[in-house]
Amino acid sequence: MSFLKKLFGGSGAETPAKATAESYKDYSITPTPIREGTAYRVSARIEKQIDDETKIHTLVRADTIGDLSQAEATSIAKAKQMIDEQGDRIFR
Repeated sequence: MSFLKKLFGGSGAETPAKATAESYKDYSITPTPIREGTAYRVSARIEKQIDDETKIHTLVRADTIGDLSQAEATSIAKAKQMIDEQGDRIFR
């Protein structure tokens, strides 16, 4: 049966639920960990409304974490760190 699941795409891999955005300063951070095998790559979408335009930056780190909830928490923490260090320059 395992062979048939692999053949027809039924890998049984968990599909992460849609993450909730978190507000930080004037930014919106949505964790978007990327599944890679048995781990998740740290990733987040950072958004900010500037004038009449929504600016978006996608943060992807080399770090991988085995637990989805921990990967989401780390993604948010790394996004906050980037905002603190770079501010609106992340959109350039």
